[in-house]
Amino acid sequence: MEPTVKATNVVWHPHNVTRAERAQQKKQQPCVIWFTGLSGAGKSTVANALEGELYRRGYHSYLLDGDNIRHGLNKDLGFSDAERVENIRRIGEVAKLFADAGLIVLTAFISPFRADRELVRRIMPPGEFFEVYVHASLDVCERRDPKGLYKKARAGQIKNFTGIDSPYEAPEKPDLVLDTGALSVEQSVEQLLAFLKQKGRI
Repeated sequence: MEPTVKATNVVWHPHNVTRAERAQQKKQQPCVIWFTGLSGAGKSTVANALEGELYRRGYHSYLLDGDNIRHGLNKDLGFSDAERVENIRRIGEVAKLFADAGLIVLTAFISPFRADRELVRRIMPPGEFFEVYVHASLDVCERRDPKGLYKKARAGQIKNFTGIDSPYEAPEKPDLVLDTGALSVEQSVEQLLAFLKQKGRI
Protein backbone atom coordinates (compact mmCIF):
# COMPACT_ATOMS: atom_id res chain seq x y z
CA MET A 1 0.00 0.00 0.00
CA GLU A 2 1.11 3.54 -0.72
CA PRO A 3 1.47 5.74 2.37
CA THR A 4 -1.51 7.93 3.14
CA VAL A 5 -0.96 11.68 2.89
CA LYS A 6 -1.81 13.15 6.29
CA ALA A 7 -3.78 16.40 6.54
CA THR A 8 -2.19 19.02 8.76
CA ASN A 9 -4.97 21.61 8.88
CA VAL A 10 -7.57 19.53 10.73
CA VAL A 11 -9.16 20.76 13.97
CA TRP A 12 -11.48 18.68 16.16
CA HIS A 13 -15.00 20.17 16.19
CA PRO A 14 -16.81 19.68 19.51
CA HIS A 15 -20.44 18.47 19.57
CA ASN A 16 -23.25 20.09 21.51
CA VAL A 17 -24.61 16.65 22.41
CA THR A 18 -22.17 14.62 24.50
CA ARG A 19 -21.32 10.96 24.37
CA ALA A 20 -22.90 10.46 27.80
CA GLU A 21 -26.12 12.16 26.70
CA ARG A 22 -26.40 9.91 23.63
CA ALA A 23 -26.00 6.84 25.81
CA GLN A 24 -28.48 8.15 28.37
CA GLN A 25 -31.06 8.74 25.64
CA LYS A 26 -30.77 5.05 24.67
CA LYS A 27 -30.73 3.94 28.31
CA GLN A 28 -27.67 1.73 27.83
CA GLN A 29 -23.92 1.64 28.23
CA PRO A 30 -22.12 1.63 24.85
CA CYS A 31 -19.23 -0.70 24.13
CA VAL A 32 -17.43 -2.58 21.36
CA ILE A 33 -17.62 -6.38 21.36
CA TRP A 34 -14.79 -7.51 19.09
CA PHE A 35 -15.21 -11.06 17.79
CA THR A 36 -11.95 -12.53 16.50
CA GLY A 37 -11.11 -16.02 15.25
CA LEU A 38 -10.38 -18.12 12.20
CA SER A 39 -12.61 -18.15 9.16
CA GLY A 40 -15.39 -20.63 9.85
CA ALA A 41 -15.09 -20.37 13.64
CA GLY A 42 -18.55 -18.84 13.86
CA LYS A 43 -17.87 -15.14 14.44
CA SER A 44 -20.59 -13.78 12.14
CA THR A 45 -23.08 -16.46 13.15
CA VAL A 46 -22.70 -15.79 16.87
CA ALA A 47 -22.54 -12.01 16.44
CA ASN A 48 -25.75 -12.08 14.37
CA ALA A 49 -27.50 -14.20 16.97
CA LEU A 50 -26.36 -11.91 19.78
CA GLU A 51 -27.53 -8.80 17.94
CA GLY A 52 -30.93 -10.42 17.42
CA GLU A 53 -31.25 -11.11 21.13
CA LEU A 54 -30.13 -7.59 22.04
CA TYR A 55 -32.73 -6.18 19.65
CA ARG A 56 -35.47 -8.30 21.18
CA ARG A 57 -34.50 -6.96 24.60
CA GLY A 58 -34.72 -3.36 23.43
CA TYR A 59 -31.03 -2.51 23.10
CA HIS A 60 -29.59 -0.36 20.31
CA SER A 61 -26.75 -2.12 18.52
CA TYR A 62 -25.00 -2.42 15.17
CA LEU A 63 -23.03 -5.30 13.67
CA LEU A 64 -19.97 -4.58 11.55
CA ASP A 65 -19.17 -7.72 9.55
CA GLY A 66 -15.92 -8.37 7.72
CA ASP A 67 -17.34 -9.36 4.33
CA ASN A 68 -19.97 -6.62 4.37
CA ILE A 69 -17.42 -3.90 5.12
CA ARG A 70 -15.28 -5.05 2.19
CA HIS A 71 -18.24 -4.43 -0.13
CA GLY A 72 -18.11 -0.72 0.64
CA LEU A 73 -15.81 1.13 3.03
CA ASN A 74 -12.87 -1.23 2.54
CA LYS A 75 -13.48 -2.45 -1.00
CA ASP A 76 -10.14 -0.92 -2.02
CA LEU A 77 -8.21 -3.26 0.30
CA GLY A 78 -6.81 -6.71 -0.44
CA PHE A 79 -5.44 -9.30 1.96
CA SER A 80 -1.74 -8.54 2.27
CA ASP A 81 -0.49 -8.03 5.83
CA ALA A 82 -0.38 -4.25 5.33
CA GLU A 83 -3.91 -4.16 3.92
CA ARG A 84 -5.21 -6.31 6.77
CA VAL A 85 -3.73 -3.82 9.23
CA GLU A 86 -5.43 -0.91 7.44
CA ASN A 87 -8.71 -2.86 7.29
CA ILE A 88 -8.76 -3.24 11.06
CA ARG A 89 -7.59 0.32 11.68
CA ARG A 90 -10.54 1.68 9.70
CA ILE A 91 -12.99 -0.65 11.40
CA GLY A 92 -11.66 0.34 14.80
CA GLU A 93 -12.29 4.00 14.04
CA VAL A 94 -15.81 3.28 12.76
CA ALA A 95 -16.57 1.15 15.83
CA LYS A 96 -15.35 3.97 18.06
CA LEU A 97 -17.70 6.43 16.33
CA PHE A 98 -20.67 4.07 16.63
CA ALA A 99 -19.95 3.59 20.34
CA ASP A 100 -19.69 7.37 20.68
CA ALA A 101 -23.22 7.49 19.26
CA GLY A 102 -24.32 5.35 22.20
CA LEU A 103 -24.54 1.98 20.46
CA ILE A 104 -23.46 -1.50 21.50
CA VAL A 105 -21.16 -2.32 18.59
CA LEU A 106 -20.46 -5.89 17.48
CA THR A 107 -17.62 -6.56 15.05
CA ALA A 108 -16.95 -9.88 13.33
CA PHE A 109 -13.48 -9.87 11.76
CA ILE A 110 -10.70 -12.43 11.64
CA SER A 111 -8.38 -9.56 12.68
CA PRO A 112 -5.39 -11.92 12.77
CA PHE A 113 -2.80 -9.67 14.42
CA ARG A 114 -2.72 -8.97 18.17
CA ALA A 115 -1.21 -5.52 17.70
CA ASP A 116 -4.15 -4.40 15.57
CA ARG A 117 -6.71 -5.58 18.09
CA GLU A 118 -4.79 -3.87 20.89
CA LEU A 119 -4.71 -0.67 18.84
CA VAL A 120 -8.51 -0.68 18.75
CA ARG A 121 -8.66 -1.34 22.50
CA ARG A 122 -6.38 1.66 23.12
CA ILE A 123 -8.50 4.13 21.13
CA MET A 124 -11.61 3.18 23.11
CA PRO A 125 -12.41 4.58 26.57
CA PRO A 126 -11.19 2.20 29.30
CA GLY A 127 -13.54 -0.72 29.89
CA GLU A 128 -15.52 -0.29 26.67
CA PHE A 129 -13.65 -2.78 24.45
CA PHE A 130 -14.23 -6.50 24.91
CA GLU A 131 -12.18 -8.98 22.90
CA VAL A 132 -14.12 -12.21 22.36
CA TYR A 133 -12.08 -15.10 21.02
CA VAL A 134 -14.34 -17.31 18.94
CA HIS A 135 -12.26 -20.44 19.13
CA ALA A 136 -12.52 -23.48 16.91
CA SER A 137 -9.59 -25.60 15.78
CA LEU A 138 -8.32 -25.31 12.23
CA ASP A 139 -9.59 -28.85 11.59
CA VAL A 140 -13.09 -27.89 12.70
CA CYS A 141 -13.06 -24.72 10.61
CA GLU A 142 -11.85 -26.61 7.55
CA ARG A 143 -14.57 -29.23 7.97
CA ARG A 144 -17.19 -26.50 8.16
CA ASP A 145 -15.68 -24.35 5.38
CA PRO A 146 -19.04 -22.56 4.81
CA LYS A 147 -17.72 -20.43 1.95
CA GLY A 148 -15.41 -23.02 0.39
CA LEU A 149 -12.42 -20.79 1.14
CA TYR A 150 -10.20 -23.37 2.80
CA LYS A 151 -10.58 -25.69 -0.16
CA LYS A 152 -9.53 -22.89 -2.51
CA ALA A 153 -6.63 -21.89 -0.24
CA ARG A 154 -5.36 -25.48 -0.07
CA ALA A 155 -5.55 -25.60 -3.87
CA GLY A 156 -3.50 -22.41 -4.13
CA GLN A 157 -6.40 -20.42 -5.59
CA ILE A 158 -6.42 -17.97 -2.66
CA LYS A 159 -3.22 -16.43 -1.35
CA ASN A 160 -2.57 -14.98 2.13
CA PHE A 161 -5.40 -16.99 3.68
CA THR A 162 -5.37 -16.89 7.47
CA GLY A 163 -4.52 -20.24 9.02
CA ILE A 164 -3.08 -21.65 5.80
CA ASP A 165 -0.38 -19.37 4.41
CA SER A 166 -0.96 -16.32 6.61
CA PRO A 167 -0.69 -16.39 10.41
CA TYR A 168 -3.39 -16.00 13.02
CA GLU A 169 -2.25 -14.67 16.39
CA ALA A 170 -4.71 -15.94 18.97
CA PRO A 171 -5.53 -13.57 21.85
CA GLU A 172 -3.30 -14.05 24.87
CA LYS A 173 -5.75 -12.55 27.37
CA PRO A 174 -9.18 -12.29 25.74
CA ASP A 175 -12.06 -10.93 27.76
CA LEU A 176 -14.12 -13.99 26.84
CA VAL A 177 -13.45 -17.28 25.03
CA LEU A 178 -16.25 -19.07 23.17
CA ASP A 179 -15.35 -22.64 22.26
CA THR A 180 -17.59 -22.93 19.23
CA GLY A 181 -16.22 -26.38 18.53
CA ALA A 182 -18.20 -27.50 21.59
CA LEU A 183 -20.84 -24.81 22.20
CA SER A 184 -24.01 -24.31 20.20
CA VAL A 185 -24.88 -20.84 18.90
CA GLU A 186 -27.55 -20.57 21.60
CA GLN A 187 -25.08 -21.52 24.34
CA SER A 188 -22.57 -18.99 23.00
CA VAL A 189 -25.19 -16.24 23.10
CA GLU A 190 -26.12 -17.19 26.66
CA GLN A 191 -22.48 -16.84 27.70
CA LEU A 192 -22.21 -13.49 25.96
CA LEU A 193 -25.35 -12.14 27.61
CA ALA A 194 -24.12 -13.27 31.02
CA PHE A 195 -20.76 -11.62 30.33
CA LEU A 196 -22.33 -8.31 29.25
CA LYS A 197 -24.58 -8.32 32.30
CA GLN A 198 -21.56 -8.93 34.54
CA LYS A 199 -19.80 -5.97 32.90
CA GLY A 200 -22.80 -3.72 33.42
CA ARG A 201 -23.51 -3.25 29.72
CA ILE A 202 -27.02 -4.74 29.75
